[in-house]
Amino acid sequence: MVQDIIGRSVELGLLQEYIASDRSEFVAVYGRRRVGKTFLIRKAVKDQFSFFVTGVYMATKSEQLTNFAIALQKYSKKESLSIQKNWILAFYELSRYLETLPEGKKVIFIDELPWMDTAKSGFIAALENFWNSWAVLRNDIKLIVCGSATSWMINNLIKSKGGLHNRLTHHLVLNPFTLQETEAYFKNFGFGFSRKQIAECYMAVGGIPYYLSMMNKSLSASQNIDHLFFSGNAPLKEEFNDLYRALFKNASPHIAVVTALATKQMGLNRKELLSLTKMTDNGAFGVVLEELEQCGFIRTYEPFTTKVTGATSRQRNNVVYQLVDFYTLFYFNFVNQNRYQDEHFWTSSYNSPLHNSWAGFSFEMLCLTHISQLKHALGISGVQTRVCSWRGQSDRGGAQIDLLIDRKDDTINICEMKFAKAEFEISKDYEDKLTHKLDTFVSSTGTRKTLMLTFITTFGLKQNIHSGIVQRELTLEDLFR
Repeated sequence: MVQDIIGRSVELGLLQEYIASDRSEFVAVYGRRRVGKTFLIRKAVKDQFSFFVTGVYMATKSEQLTNFAIALQKYSKKESLSIQKNWILAFYELSRYLETLPEGKKVIFIDELPWMDTAKSGFIAALENFWNSWAVLRNDIKLIVCGSATSWMINNLIKSKGGLHNRLTHHLVLNPFTLQETEAYFKNFGFGFSRKQIAECYMAVGGIPYYLSMMNKSLSASQNIDHLFFSGNAPLKEEFNDLYRALFKNASPHIAVVTALATKQMGLNRKELLSLTKMTDNGAFGVVLEELEQCGFIRTYEPFTTKVTGATSRQRNNVVYQLVDFYTLFYFNFVNQNRYQDEHFWTSSYNSPLHNSWAGFSFEMLCLTHISQLKHALGISGVQTRVCSWRGQSDRGGAQIDLLIDRKDDTINICEMKFAKAEFEISKDYEDKLTHKLDTFVSSTGTRKTLMLTFITTFGLKQNIHSGIVQRELTLEDLFR
C-alpha cells in the first residue's frame, strides 16, 4: 500500500496514527483541487469505511440530502431509502446506524464537505451537533472530512468561531508535489524523463498529481503538453473554469483577480488590482484575495525595504499580490489568449522566443516554490530569512530583482535565475548590467548588508573572465533535493 503513495509518507503516517488512537478523532484534510486528498485517505483507511459520502457539486439542499441518504442505505444495507428533510435528522440517522455496528473503530469519511453546505441549509449546525452531542462522547468514532475549497475549510472548521471552535482534533494540508516528489512519481510509472523535462512539465501544470497522471510515458514532455492543452480533446483546455468554480461559490471576482495578475509577472499591489479589476475596495475584495492565497493560487510579499512599517500601513501600501499557480499561468500565456488550431503547437514552438520567454519566467516561479531547497543548498536552512522582490531607479535607469533572500546574518542573496539549454555564459554586457543592478540596489535601499550574487541555472555557469562576479552557483539539480 505504501508503495502506491508518492511523497505523502508523513501525511499517511499521521492519518494512520489518528485512526489507531483510543479516542474519537475529528480530522480535516484540505488542499487544492486534484492534489490527491481522497486517494491518500482511502489508502490510509484501506477503503475500510463505516460510512463514506461525497458532496455533490452545485447541487441543492434536497439533492445533497438525497445523496447522503443513498450512501447511508448502501452502508446500512436497508431495503428502503429514507430521505430526511433536514441535516439534523440526516446526521441522527447516521448515528443510529453507527450504533448498530460491532465494537471497534468506525471511520466516517465525508469528501468535498464544502459542497454540502448549501445556502441556508443548516449543514454546519447539524455537523456541530453530530460531533459535539454524540461522536465526541464516544472513543471509537474517526470522522475524516475533506475539501478542495481550502478557504471554506479554514474559515468554517480550522478557524471556526461557532460550535466547532477548537473541536477539530487534527488538520492536515496536502500540498502539490515538489520536484523531487514529481520525479519519484514519474519513475514509479516508468517514465524516462530527464530532470530538465520533468521541470518543464512542472512549469506547465505544477506538482498536481491528477494532471501528472494524464501524461503518457511514450511521449516526450513537449508532446505531453500538446496532448493536455492543444489536442482536439485536450483534457486541460477547459479545466480553468471548472477549477475556480469548483472552489468558490461565486468565482467571478476570483477569476477577475487572477486574470489581472496574469498581466504582471512581478505582481500588483492592492491599488493596481482594484484599478484593473474595477472592483470596490471593501471587505468582500479582501476576502477574495484571502481565499485565493489560502488555496495557493496567489502569494503576497513585501518588496524589499530597510524601513520598518506598521502592519496597517504595510497591508495598505506595500503588499504585492502575485499569481503563482503554474497551471493558471500557462493557461493565460498560451491557452486563453489564443485558441491554437495546431494540435502540435507546443512541440512546433519549442525553443521559439515565445517558448523561451515563458520558460524564463516559469523557471523563476519554480525557484520561488522551492525556497526551502534553495536555502538547504546554500547552507542557510537554519538562518531566519525573508523572501522578497525589488525594483528601483537610478540616474542610469531602472533595475529589478525578482528574488532576493534577506538573511538575519547580515547577508542578502541576490538571485539571478536562468533557464538555459546548456551552461549559461555571462557576457561583458551582462556583467555590466549585473554591476548596475547591484549598485542601484545599494544606493536605492541604503542597505549595509553583504550582497552575495547567486546564480540559479539549469546546468551551471560557463567559467570565463566575467563569471567571477558571481559568489554562489546553484543548478536545477539543487531544486530536486
